Amino acid sequence: MLAISLMRIGAKGKPFYRLVVKEKRSKRDGKYLENLGTYNPMTDPAQVDLKHDRIQYWIGVGAQPTETVASLIKNNPAETVEAV
Repeated sequence: MLAISLMRIGAKGKPFYRLVVKEKRSKRDGKYLENLGTYNPMTDPAQVDLKHDRIQYWIGVGAQPTETVASLIKNNPAETVEAV
């Protein structure tokens, strides 16, 4: 089963996370299939960069987002670009 979860890559006391697709049973910082964005909780406000098209693809394939990732996706919707 696939999961979309956070993978910590920051230094001690300075957390920084990648949103990744990985096997649900793999380790938190283990091997992953694709990087879907980043999350930096240390900035004010927290900086979130997501690849919404790829997230929708993986959810469509059957990947389950964790609770934290689901709230990040919900609180940071895709920006729509209008043609001028």
